Amino acid sequence: MKFKRISYLFFSAILVLSACSGKRTGEGQSQLSATDLVASEVTTGLEIGQRAPELTYLSPEGKKISLSSLRGQMVLIDFWASWCMPCRIENPNLVEVYRKYSNKRFTRGNGFTIYSVSLDKDKEAWINGIKNDGLLWKSHVSDLKGWSADAAALYKVEAIPANFLVDAEGIIVARNLRADALGQTMESFLR
Repeated sequence: MKFKRISYLFFSAILVLSACSGKRTGEGQSQLSATDLVASEVTTGLEIGQRAPELTYLSPEGKKISLSSLRGQMVLIDFWASWCMPCRIENPNLVEVYRKYSNKRFTRGNGFTIYSVSLDKDKEAWINGIKNDGLLWKSHVSDLKGWSADAAALYKVEAIPANFLVDAEGIIVARNLRADALGQTMESFLR
């Protein structure tokens, strides 16, 4: 058990150190348990227990997709880019978690999906990244502004990969889940 924890910490440190950064490395993992949140007076913000700010951007096909359209499910808001190697290394984990949990019932929502926000500037590279990494979910969005992306500014994303896990009501329950931490967190919310 101690060896597994040390291995996980070592792997996490490597991911943080190698994260694609606009300014600095991302924050550490944290999460909200199923019993920590009282539903009254939830404010919008970026902290655990707050409602995630609304996002509405275009898909590769030009269709507007809003974060709120996914309410009712657990949703991972995932910031990534096709040019970001740590993101591309993490993508197989996201695909595995999506396949395993997309039809599950959770204490904080039914089903799981991913709202992928790309920090690409090149539309073709973005589309090829989705295709080549086998990103199965339908909610892929971008404003194709790279590090100047409005969503990155709104969510104060300064390094990628970065993510926020929200529940069925859009409340942030965890942040920056990578490698096994995402699957473990999803397990903790299973009914």
